[in-house]
Amino acid sequence: MYAASQGIAIAKVLVYSKGDLTVKEKFIENVEVEQQRFENAVFKAQREIEEIKEDTENKMGKESADIFGAHLLVLNDPELIKAVKDKINDSKVSAEFALKSTVDNFVAIFETMEDEYMKERAADIKDVSNRVLGHLLGVSNQNLSNLSEKVIIVADDLAPSDTASMDKEKVSGFITNVGGSTSHTAIMARNLEIPAIVGAVDITDKVKNGDVLILDAVGCKVVVNPSQDQIEEYKLKQKQFIEEKRKLNKYIDQQSKTKDGLVVELAANIGSPQDMEHVLANGAEGIGLYRTEFLYMDRDVSPTEDEQYESYKEVLEKMGDKPVVIRTLDIGGDKEIPYLNMPKEMNPFLGYRALRICLDNISMFKTQLRALLRASKFGNLKVMYPMVSSLEEIKEANDILEEVRCQLKAEGIEYRDFEVGIMIEIPAAAINSDALAKEVDFFSIGTNDLIQYTVAVDRMNEKISHLYSPFNPAVLKLINMTIANGHKNKIWTGMCGEAAGDLKMIPFLLGAGLDEFSMSPSAILPARELISKLTTKEAKEIKEKVLSMKTAKEIEEYLGNVISNI
Repeated sequence: MYAASQGIAIAKVLVYSKGDLTVKEKFIENVEVEQQRFENAVFKAQREIEEIKEDTENKMGKESADIFGAHLLVLNDPELIKAVKDKINDSKVSAEFALKSTVDNFVAIFETMEDEYMKERAADIKDVSNRVLGHLLGVSNQNLSNLSEKVIIVADDLAPSDTASMDKEKVSGFITNVGGSTSHTAIMARNLEIPAIVGAVDITDKVKNGDVLILDAVGCKVVVNPSQDQIEEYKLKQKQFIEEKRKLNKYIDQQSKTKDGLVVELAANIGSPQDMEHVLANGAEGIGLYRTEFLYMDRDVSPTEDEQYESYKEVLEKMGDKPVVIRTLDIGGDKEIPYLNMPKEMNPFLGYRALRICLDNISMFKTQLRALLRASKFGNLKVMYPMVSSLEEIKEANDILEEVRCQLKAEGIEYRDFEVGIMIEIPAAAINSDALAKEVDFFSIGTNDLIQYTVAVDRMNEKISHLYSPFNPAVLKLINMTIANGHKNKIWTGMCGEAAGDLKMIPFLLGAGLDEFSMSPSAILPARELISKLTTKEAKEIKEKVLSMKTAKEIEEYLGNVISNI
């Protein structure tokens, strides 16, 4: 269960269910008729999405509306249209079955990915295809835009179009069985500032229409049919939350500094230019991680140099003089791209991925580097290589970068010099960070993989998930070592993994000397407030205490107590 958008709501339940979109295999005789039915359904869906996009932009702004721009791209993908029509023709099946079987194959690729951001893109593809399917089956959904009283929506899942059509005045909150922190539904909940919990597994089985619900998306709790005393208790908590949130607004666009004046940088992680509105609204001091792989997903060929250039340019322009760290392509592992014909491997996370692919597919790498160099003149760009394990890889990548620089210079194309750094996400890189630091301008610690590789735990394996902890003493020692080696070599060190936005981790990281903390945009203001209440002396003492401890449990409990007493 995950609090997608913080807040507390108390209201009656409205269980939202979609129409029955069950599809069975059905054979047909007239191929042309079925193909025409499919085209008509696509046309109707397209018109609906265009209307939702326009309405969303008026109500919620461009960032939320851009989600539907992406939906239109999916709907108009010529390869998808062709694949469905070919399926109708080749297998002599109905348009409904051809659509569902084609989309299911595509969705399966995304859903098996470990990266949460990529995994959640499957929801967008489902949303679009279900709209088309609804037209083919003559099924329509409940209307969430015209409600008679305040409610908390309870659903198995909510598509972005469901969320966009909600009447904000009447929807007090929502809770779903499925979903993750990076789903578009979660992003839109945060934009609407509606309390929301996703991934509640079986909530639809536990409530019915008319039940009263307390949705606590601060403590991540749900109370069904509470007593009057509980209602009064949570009304008070609701009032306190609103007041605390109002107070946090004073940290927007303020410098992030400790009580005794040490300045650090609080940056944001993004996956596309569409995420920028939330970044700016929370006063991020930079982009600490721009995941460029999203540009390569959900398509049949690699993005062109111009397509990439436009995306990088847009983010750089929106950030002005603030730093923007763009990570070069990080695919492989759980992120497959069919058109690259990547080999199946026994251990993909220890195999052909990230920088290793780029150094093998130099043409593709050069295209990205050209786009980055061209975009560099529009802002404060920094480029970062992922999955580095050796000095040789850095030198090879830098040689290719230099070759591309020379090409642009010969062509008379302007660019601006930028810092080049690496992600520290492999224990070998952390241990050898003293040597690696001499070849780069900065480090950014990727804790998600660093934890996985250090403790040898597959994050997807539930049986051993208790061993995957950012508080593991070995992980913290590697982080401390990396920061120390960065500073010894006079380069700055940031962190773009999930731990950077964890309030319990911040005092330790501050004490270790971390220069830049990159996190989800909504985590910035609470982090800035916490940092403002600490002194560097206190943070260093906390770090020393943590490094003397022997277990993850002991460390997590200690840091939890530290936070409670600040």
